[in-house]
Amino acid sequence: RKEHISTTTNSTMKIAALACLLASASAFAPAQQGQSASALKSSTEFDGMIGISNEVGNKFFDPVGLAQWAPAEHLRKAELSNGRSAMLAVVGWEFPKIYMFPSDDVSSPDPMKAILDADPQWWAQFIIFCGTVEAFKYRGELEGKSYTGDGPAVIDWTNTWETLDEKEKEEMRLKELKNGRLAMLAIASFVSNYYLPGSVPLLPEGF
Repeated sequence: RKEHISTTTNSTMKIAALACLLASASAFAPAQQGQSASALKSSTEFDGMIGISNEVGNKFFDPVGLAQWAPAEHLRKAELSNGRSAMLAVVGWEFPKIYMFPSDDVSSPDPMKAILDADPQWWAQFIIFCGTVEAFKYRGELEGKSYTGDGPAVIDWTNTWETLDEKEKEEMRLKELKNGRLAMLAIASFVSNYYLPGSVPLLPEGF
């Protein structure tokens, strides 16, 4: 009886495995064409967008096909947000070596050590601050404003955005985008060189 149960179980498992293989095969075979069409459609969304310039061959640059998973507008917002964060991170990486604010918990200009030494309350405040900024941006979008430069600015401390003409606005948007891209590469290289000295040839050890 045990042998019968074992045989039945093995047969059931084989049938289930075969069914999974057939299902996966039928799923992937026709989906490939749809996936390519989706990727092509998403790539087309980027044509004419600011940032498609000479450093990327004046073509839409998406080597791993991320555009098929999200709309162009969402990806541009993410790119700008990450670029702005990276620019702050680059400044924050070097600034403590020049000047450090008085602190009872952080005493090292080393950025990675400072992250670990910081009191948890500072991280709580940082998270709340980030959430507040995101909420402010979201409310601005509901009011018809923009934080990507293609409309009235959500945040404009100096009140200069609306004084620029369309050409100046486009130039400013392109500068911010490219500086953000450069900053993302920079902070990635800083962290890489920190943990793997010599991994970035142009950076000195301990940078």
